[in-house]
Amino acid sequence: MSIPVHRGALVSAGALLAAGTLAIGALVSVRQSALFLVGALAGVVLYHAAFGFTSSWRDFIAHGRGAGVRAQMVMLGITTAIFVPLITHGADVGLAVRGSVAPAGIPVIAGAFLFGIGMQLGGGCASGTLFSAGGGSVRMFVTLAAFIAGSVLGIRYTSLWEHAPALRPMALTELGAGPALLVSLSGFIAIYGVSTVVEAKRRGRVEPDKAAGRTTALQGPWTLVAGAVGLAVVNIATMVIAGRPWGVTAAFALWGAKFLMSIGVDVASWPYWQPAARAADLHASVLRDVTSVMNLGIMLGALAAAALAGRFAPVWRVPARSLAAAVVGGLMLGYGARIAYGCNIGAYFSGVSSTSLHGWVWLASAFSGNIIGTRLRPWFGLAV
Repeated sequence: MSIPVHRGALVSAGALLAAGTLAIGALVSVRQSALFLVGALAGVVLYHAAFGFTSSWRDFIAHGRGAGVRAQMVMLGITTAIFVPLITHGADVGLAVRGSVAPAGIPVIAGAFLFGIGMQLGGGCASGTLFSAGGGSVRMFVTLAAFIAGSVLGIRYTSLWEHAPALRPMALTELGAGPALLVSLSGFIAIYGVSTVVEAKRRGRVEPDKAAGRTTALQGPWTLVAGAVGLAVVNIATMVIAGRPWGVTAAFALWGAKFLMSIGVDVASWPYWQPAARAADLHASVLRDVTSVMNLGIMLGALAAAALAGRFAPVWRVPARSLAAAVVGGLMLGYGARIAYGCNIGAYFSGVSSTSLHGWVWLASAFSGNIIGTRLRPWFGLAV
C-alpha cells in the first residue's frame, strides 16, 4: 500500500528549493547554494528520522528509553572521527577549516541550562524547531518567533555576561589528533553504555531502534541511527564546504536584528554588532549568511519530507497553555543559545565533535535543564 503524497506541498517545496538554489548561486556563489542544499538534506534527515534532541532526552529522563541518546553518540562518534583529522591536518592538504571552540564558563552553564528548559517547553531545540515548523507545525512557528525574539534579547544585553568567570577556549586537539580521538570516543562509548544499563534496569530490556510502520528511503520513517549517520554527513559536508562546523542560532539573532532595523531601531549601535564582520552581516543580504541559507534549506527540506510522507497537515488551533509554553520556551531557547555560544547544533553537536571543552559543559548543563523542563511540561498541558 503506497503512502499518499501531498502533491501541492511537494511541488511548492521543490519549486522553492530549485529557485533558491539558482538565486543563491547567481547572487552569491555556487558554494553558498551548495550549503543551501546541505541544509535541505538536514531537513529531510531530521524529519524522516524524527531526530529530535528534545524528545530523545525527554524519553530517557521520563521513561528510561535510551535509543535517542545512543543515536546521538553514534552521530558524534562519526563526526568527531572526521573532524579531528580535518582540524589537525586539513591545512596540510590545502583545506582551511576551524572547529567550533568557545570559552567554557558561567555563561555556557547558565545559557545551556536555560536552553535545556526551553527545549522541553518550546517543544524542540534549534534544529527541531526549524524542521517541525517546515513540516507544518503551527505551534513551532510560534516557538520560532519567540526563539528569534529571545536571540535578540541575548545580543542586546551581551555586556551582562562579558566579565563572568570563564576559561580560555580549549579543545582536545591541542593534545594532538590521537589523544583527542581517544578521549572523545571513550566519552561517547561511556554514555552509550550508561544509557543501555539505565534502560535495561528501568524497562527490563533494551528496546531496538526500529522505525514504526512501512519504511522507504524517500518517504520514511527512518531509524534514529539512520538519522544519526545523515546528520553526521550534513555536519561534515558543512565543515568541508563552509570551512567551519554547522550552526543554527546565530541566524536568528541576525533575522531579529534586521527586522528591528527595518522598523527604525538603531541596532547597529549595539556592542554585539561593532566588530566589522558582524556589522557587514547586518547590512548584507541574508542570502550571504551561511547559517541563514542553511536554516532556510532545513525548513524547505522538512516541507518536502512531510509532503513525501503524506503528513503535511497544519493544525491551526493550539491550546492556550501550549501556546504559552511555546512563547516562554522559545524566549529561553533564544536567550540561552546566545549567551552559551550556541545551541544543540553549534555548541553541543559541533562543539563536542570539535573536541571543545565548552561542548561537554553545554551537554551537562542542557541535560540538567531538560530534567527541569520535563517536570514543568504538565503545568502547560504538555505530554511527558
